[in-house]
Amino acid sequence: MDMMDGPDVSVALEGGVTDRSQAWGFVRWFSDEWTGRPLRPEDGCAADELTAAESVLGFGLPAALREGYALLGRRDDLTRQQDPLVPPAGLHVDDALGGVLVFRRENQDCAAWGIPLTAIEQDDPPVVVESHRGWIPFLDRMSLAWVELVLSESLFAVGGLYDACELPDALVPGLQARYARIDLPDHPMWAGEEDSPVRWYAAPGRLLRRDGLQDHCWVHARGHAVADLEIIHADLPASWVG
Repeated sequence: MDMMDGPDVSVALEGGVTDRSQAWGFVRWFSDEWTGRPLRPEDGCAADELTAAESVLGFGLPAALREGYALLGRRDDLTRQQDPLVPPAGLHVDDALGGVLVFRRENQDCAAWGIPLTAIEQDDPPVVVESHRGWIPFLDRMSLAWVELVLSESLFAVGGLYDACELPDALVPGLQARYARIDLPDHPMWAGEEDSPVRWYAAPGRLLRRDGLQDHCWVHARGHAVADLEIIHADLPASWVG
């Protein structure tokens, strides 16, 4: 296959994600076109598993959270590579901010993502992220957080197709010239203000996440195939970790 014919996330997300149905449509497209493994019923959590979690919590899950679990809650390659989605039985409430329902945790327990209980009755509530800075706004809709989770977790899913580097300021124009900005809102990186905001870029067969705007910001890159990752290396001749 010609590398220019690879799946292009920037095209798939053109116009952004305006509602839950668009988020699920993108996740299905990404699973099919990027991973080559279409979503199947067994990739989602069963209804009785989600109902059991609600019974323990004492309240219903927001539609966007429940639908996401039902669609892909068991797909480890899309949800549990670096900062994993917690299983339904692991959903719990942190006492901060009047209560936050935690659904995702950083792999060394340095951060967490959750939904404020003050918004728990919304179908598509806002999401906050917690780190050493405390809880701060992350994305204003859970459906957007699912898209971000899938993109971030998929970066690390296949050995040999991922790499990272500190990108010198001089190479930023090359990034912006060769890669289209993915239509997702800026959002914070939990590690610190200097690593924020997070922005996503893509080209056919190539996916990049840029953490921060300062000189020597970190870029995480994933190729659809080895040749795609080699193109990224050539486009951005920095000191890549791999």
